[in-house]
Amino acid sequence: MRVAIVGATGEVGRTFLKVLEEREFPVDELYLYASEKSEG
Repeated sequence: MRVAIVGATGEVGRTFLKVLEEREFPVDELYLYASEKSEG
């Protein structure tokens, strides 16, 4: 399954990543997106 998380560096995005990992969600491709302000 392909999964995209928009706002991956924010609190909700990080929590979503943690939940996916904890529940062993079947992810084949993971796309993480964040605003330019979050770079670095």
